[in-house]
Parts: sequence; structure tokens; C-alpha cells
Amino acid sequence: MNSIVQVSVHKSISILLLFFSLTATGQVESIGLLRDHKVKRITFSQHLGTYSIQADSSSIGSLNAQQFIEIELVGGKLALNYNTVSQGSFSKITLTSQGNGTLALISKVPSVRERKYQDSFEISVVGGQMTIVNKVSMENYLCGVIESEGGGGRHGEYYKVQAVMSRTYTYKNKDRHRNEGFSLCDGVHCQAYHNMLRYTPEIRTAVRATQEDVLVDGKNNAVSTYFSANCGGEVCDASMVWNTSISHVVPFLDTFCVHTVQARWTARIPQTTFRSFLVKQYGYPIYDSIMAAQIFTFEQEHRKSFYIHPCLGIPLRDLRAEFKLKSTFFSAHPEGNDVVLVGRGFGHGVGLCQEGAMNMAKNGFTYKQIAEFYFDGVSVKPYGDL
Repeated sequence: MNSIVQVSVHKSISILLLFFSLTATGQVESIGLLRDHKVKRITFSQHLGTYSIQADSSSIGSLNAQQFIEIELVGGKLALNYNTVSQGSFSKITLTSQGNGTLALISKVPSVRERKYQDSFEISVVGGQMTIVNKVSMENYLCGVIESEGGGGRHGEYYKVQAVMSRTYTYKNKDRHRNEGFSLCDGVHCQAYHNMLRYTPEIRTAVRATQEDVLVDGKNNAVSTYFSANCGGEVCDASMVWNTSISHVVPFLDTFCVHTVQARWTARIPQTTFRSFLVKQYGYPIYDSIMAAQIFTFEQEHRKSFYIHPCLGIPLRDLRAEFKLKSTFFSAHPEGNDVVLVGRGFGHGVGLCQEGAMNMAKNGFTYKQIAEFYFDGVSVKPYGDL
């Protein structure tokens, strides 16, 4: 074989290997990690596989078994120690997985317990803060999100509907944090992503089984997906939470969650504390004899937005935040020196009810039926068909 043919063959093999590599890893997401903490010093240690370490344009070495690096933010630069030996200060450090790698991360300042993530990482300084980005495959990312958000021990069809919702959210919000150097973050205002998948292999099965499935409206546009732990038997209108109605998120009665773990709750608050908050924050007319007599009495058979009456301007969501209540879906009555709140549900109650969906899955409903039950006028379609 002449040299030209050999070069051609080698190039063809390289292209094929690259193609199969990209096909295996799939779409890569950029997820900002530890965004609830201003990390100043962090360690990365090998958990599985091998990683190459690049600092700016310099190759530092590899992370293998029992090896680690420490990165500290000093004077707007990243000071790097490799197995306790200083390597200097850099603008960007890249940790690239040589296969199916996993690293353990421990934030030292501030102190945050160990987390494990798959695939590759980029660490840089953005706006004077250390920014840690996980370059992770869509599959690995969704698996970590679903376990972080939904926990273990659930029915496969429930995990499938969570996979569809999370994938839809990821595609629809892929540019949410573009100005910060990544797509989504690990916080609950994006999607909780506090670890790689660790305990529930059924989740990976569900992610793969739903492939590219997303939720779309009648115009084939990916929709906004919302969920809460338990709606208390009545899904909430989005306008009650965010002041804006959403066409595919409408209120309706949900009987699938009313006998589940988080369907009911009770809270007791001292009357003096409750009264003081209403008077100081909202000018409750305590000197009006009729209104004073009603201050601790409130009935909410169906979901409402305001305490007692809208004219008082006391949003139930404000009471929930102030007194750390499980939901806004509660009634109130005086008892001794307390006001007793008897509530239903856990969370904002908008969109999919997790405990209701779990119960539907146990009773034989498919993930598509569950999704279409909780979101009005939507259907499940592959993202590639949009």
C-alpha cells in the first residue's frame, strides 16, 4: 500500500472513530455547578476513568486513581495545585474525560459536601467569580436531574414523564445563562442537579426509552414544564403564582394525589405573630370590628390567590413564604392562642403533581397519558421532528 493510500485510510478511520465517539456521547450540555455558593477553593479527585488536565495552553498531566487537583481563586486568577505541587496561576483550566470518567468535587471554601459528576469540566473566572461548568452528555445530565428532583423507588412510567419534562426544559431554556458562560445551572430555578445518577438505574432506562421525546403545543413549539410535589387535589392556575396565565397549564381537580403522603398538613402560628404580620405588612384593618373578628378565619375549599378577600391585598404566596408553609392551599381557624392552618399539598401546585403522577403510573397509565393529563392541549413528539 503506497503512502497516499495509507494516509487516506488513516484519515477515514479517524473520521469514523470521531463519528462513533460523537454518536455515543450525544449532545453535550454546559451546566454551571455550585451556583448557590461563591466558590473560592475546590478540589477535584478521580472517581472513575482518566482525565487530562489543561491549564490555558499548557498540558499539566493526568488525573488517575488517588490523584487530585486543588484550584483556588487568587487575585482574579486560578491558582492550580496538582497533587499538592503548585503549577502556577491560569485563566482557564479544563479537565477532559478520556472515556466514561467521573470526578468527585469538594468545595473547601465555602464548605460544601462532596458531589460526583460525569464527563468533562471547565473552570474559569467570570465577573470575578470562579465558574465551574460540567460539559455533560444530555443523557447523563437528565439522569442526574431526575434523581435529584424525583428520588428513587418510583415506577418506570413516572421516570419517563420526568425525563420528557426535563428534556423539554433543557431544550427550551438552553440559553438561559449564556452571558455567564454556560446553558443552565444546577439550582432549582433551572433544574436541580446535585449529583450524577448514583442509585437508580431505572432512571437511565427511562431516559433512553423516551429518546428525544419532548412536550409540544398545537403549533409544535416546546412548552414550559412545571411540577410540584403534591397539588393537594387541585392543580393551581399559573396566574396565582406568577401573575401570568399559561395556556397549557390550567386548574383542574386531581384525585390521584389526595390520599398520598404529602396531601395534608397542619401548622400552628401564635396569633400575636400572625396578627402583627398582617397589620404591619398589609395594613389589615384591625380596628374595624367586623374585620377584626375575621382575621384568623379563612375557608379555602378551592384554590384562591388572596387571604380572606382580594380587597385586603394579602397574597397567599406571601403568607407561605413568611411562615414557611408547605403550600398556599390552606384554611385557617383560631384555637387557643394560636391560628391553626389546615393545608393541602406541597409546593406551588402548578403543572404536573409528582405524587399524582406516581399514582397514575402505578395504576397503569403510560408516560404520554400522564403528561397529557397534567398539561392541556399538549402532545409528546421527538425533538428532531419539530
